[in-house]
Amino acid sequence: MNLQEYKRIDISKDEILPLAERMRKAGNYLVMIHALINKEGQTDISWDYAVDPTVESYHVVGETVVPSIGEIYAEAATWPERELNELFGITFEGLDVSKRLFLPEDMLETQGKGQIMVTPLKELVEKNLGAAKSPEGEVKA
Repeated sequence: MNLQEYKRIDISKDEILPLAERMRKAGNYLVMIHALINKEGQTDISWDYAVDPTVESYHVVGETVVPSIGEIYAEAATWPERELNELFGITFEGLDVSKRLFLPEDMLETQGKGQIMVTPLKELVEKNLGAAKSPEGEVKA
């Protein structure tokens, strides 16, 4: 069994485009672009490249506006960038977001912008139980 190594490398947002250009020129594949909200509440965006035998994961932390690498990696970049724009509200400069990827434009929660965040089940249950209570505090059936 051949396992790849995983290597995390923190970079600044100014390094995103030059890095993508170097990776493309070297023939390295863009594996995926990911994002999460870390324990400190900051956005952590990562660009993962296949640099055999390693997956090099380049992270930019605390930024919500970063350059798009769509001109360099085409659909391999634009699809995940559009997804992260809708789900996290991250702005990828130069990315065409004139049409939504999958969220409705008139969705009340987003009003045409991102920020559909995953909520822990316990929070959802508490929120829904609170909404289902009568003014007297009783749960409605």
